[in-house]
Amino acid sequence: MTNPNSNSSFFENPGYSAVLRRYSDFLWLYEQFHREKAGAIVPPLPEKQPVGRFSAAFIEDRRTNLERFLRRVAVHPELMDAQCLNTFLRADDATFHATKHSNWDPSNPPMPPTAGGYPPSMTHGGHPAGMMPPPPPKQGLTSWLSSASSNIASKVAIHAPHLIHSPDDDLFLEIEEYIAGLEHQMKTVSQQATTLVRKGKEMANGLFEYGLAFSLLGQSEEGMLGVSLQTMGEVADQLSVMTADHSEKEGIRFEDPLTDYIKMIQEVKIALQKRQEKKRIYSSALMEVKHKETQSMKWKGIMGKEEKSYQADMALQTAKEFSEVASEEFATVSQRVLREVDRFKREKADDMRRTVMDYIDLQIDYNRRMEEVWAGLVPQLESVSLDASDTPVPSPHPSTEPSPVVSQVPAGAAVNAPYM
Repeated sequence: MTNPNSNSSFFENPGYSAVLRRYSDFLWLYEQFHREKAGAIVPPLPEKQPVGRFSAAFIEDRRTNLERFLRRVAVHPELMDAQCLNTFLRADDATFHATKHSNWDPSNPPMPPTAGGYPPSMTHGGHPAGMMPPPPPKQGLTSWLSSASSNIASKVAIHAPHLIHSPDDDLFLEIEEYIAGLEHQMKTVSQQATTLVRKGKEMANGLFEYGLAFSLLGQSEEGMLGVSLQTMGEVADQLSVMTADHSEKEGIRFEDPLTDYIKMIQEVKIALQKRQEKKRIYSSALMEVKHKETQSMKWKGIMGKEEKSYQADMALQTAKEFSEVASEEFATVSQRVLREVDRFKREKADDMRRTVMDYIDLQIDYNRRMEEVWAGLVPQLESVSLDASDTPVPSPHPSTEPSPVVSQVPAGAAVNAPYM
């Protein structure tokens, strides 16, 4: 896929002028955005299509939509600096595929190396049995958190911890209610737009059949009437083409933007879900800390249980470290979601205004052209009239001055006129 914007630093690659990326690679990038930048509103990808995937029209449509996806993420304030985007755009094919299939699998997160401090006799598989490894000092926190989160997730399902209360929970509840209402209303508008486009296509077909009927009727008539009827058929056929083109534009400039907007609303819901996931992980981490504190106190001061006490202390330290990271992640994602929702609302207002104005301009232009075509037919029909025998003849064009009456009489003949 060629670089869609050579002026942007995101598409500058001194060693490569183009990179080859498949749809599955775009899907990988989409999923990585949700992992690396949880809480961001990621632009939607075009949906998969099980049939017709090799038609020229489908391939061009898919290419256009994927390019639009890249343009969106390249200017996205939360995604533009993502490491996965840099890898996607700048890595050569071999490096990219090695990265993609190494440690980026969401279903199998990598296990970071264990930090030192555990005697070999106390470890199992590189870390204390039954405990999560502590995070690396500075790098790899996100990867470690993802790995540990998978461990915590099972405990969330089993213990169903009571979620912590955040000061901004009420605000997020309002956001969720707003998004739910917006989704319902947008789906209603989108359905009506789809109905309008469908009716426009039906109108185009109807005008075609209408024109064909008049053309056949005109062929059965003679003289000016037959010509005029056939002209009527030609005009209807012209209007059919015009209406079909108008319906196509309605689909592209009105129906498609509304459909895309509903997809964006779904992405907002995903962002909110990511925050809720981080909240559950943090709640579970706090519960784990309490559990490890109980275990640590259990073995304190018991003769012969020094090894168990040491293991319990180390497990408690690991749980606290994880809790701190989980707290930071929860706060980071919460703030990101708030920024994203605010940006979404601002852009929604501008996008909706532009979409509606574009639709109005489209209707004005279409109706103006329709009126011109119909008005051009009127003089042709008015030029046809019937004489006493119902024979079509051109209509006379009366002049504004009455024609003078001239009487012809033989030369020298007397003309009797009444005396005045």
